[in-house]
Amino acid sequence: MFRVVDLFAGAGGFALGFRLAGFKITVAVDADRNAARTYSANHGNAVVLQEDARGVDYRDLLKYAGDIDVVIGSPPCEPFTAANPNRAEDPADRLYADPAGQLTLEFVRLVGELGPRVFVMENVAAIAKEPLRSYIMREFRLAGYDEIHFNVLSAEDYGVPSRRRRAFVSNVRIKPPKTGRVTLREALSGLPPPDSGLVPNHETAALSRRKLARIARLRPGEALVKYRGAGGLYRNYVRLSWDEIAPTVMGSRRFVHPEEHRLLTVREQARLMGYPDYYVFYGPKDSQYNQVGESVPPPLALAVALEVKKYLMTG
Repeated sequence: MFRVVDLFAGAGGFALGFRLAGFKITVAVDADRNAARTYSANHGNAVVLQEDARGVDYRDLLKYAGDIDVVIGSPPCEPFTAANPNRAEDPADRLYADPAGQLTLEFVRLVGELGPRVFVMENVAAIAKEPLRSYIMREFRLAGYDEIHFNVLSAEDYGVPSRRRRAFVSNVRIKPPKTGRVTLREALSGLPPPDSGLVPNHETAALSRRKLARIARLRPGEALVKYRGAGGLYRNYVRLSWDEIAPTVMGSRRFVHPEEHRLLTVREQARLMGYPDYYVFYGPKDSQYNQVGESVPPPLALAVALEVKKYLMTG
């Protein structure tokens, strides 16, 4: 069984895809207490270290992981995403000056020290554009990997019912066959009503009476909140449409039910990311929403994992 180390592991969506593909998750690292708790509860055989990656010694990971075949991870995307209104203007500053951007360099450092056969780093598609692309290639080459691929994939092509375009930077080519699309109606079918207690993380989110009144006036596709990011106008509290694919799920983003005058529950947003209902999120409700929105959708992770497995078995 191929062994995986998961850095910047979050709630474990990336790891779930690899586990479903038959990999063994040995050790995971994340600084967030609630995400680490969620990860530990859902990946019981993995050692979960709640630590800042900057203080992680690769020898400690080897102690738990033994031989390592694959290193995966999702360093913070905020320094690179156009949705961030405070993104640094100079792309070099996003990677080398922004403290959150520097965490990508920590991923590269640990990959170089651990020396896996395959690494896969997930982030927003913007890192595949120049000059960031060249900066990142240079860093991985300095770490000992000459062949670098920027595999840009759309989650909706792999059965995820929400839009999400992401780059998977790796030392192997990853081009999974597309598996088809899923609409919101298909994704939410069969769920019991919120607050029924039959499904975890399926409780109604509390809102003020004033906000509820404003939500009641929204038509499908309309948004309650609009804000300007580095790349243009973005929307929040969007009323969804039944027979469409949902917009991108983000940590801070909330969606309005297509018919009912309420926000989607954490469980409903988790279904929009392709999480199974048995996957339980821990911590305060805002943290649960964040964990869902900041993760790699498990069906997309599975598609990536199967390509990596194919390489390991034949390469």
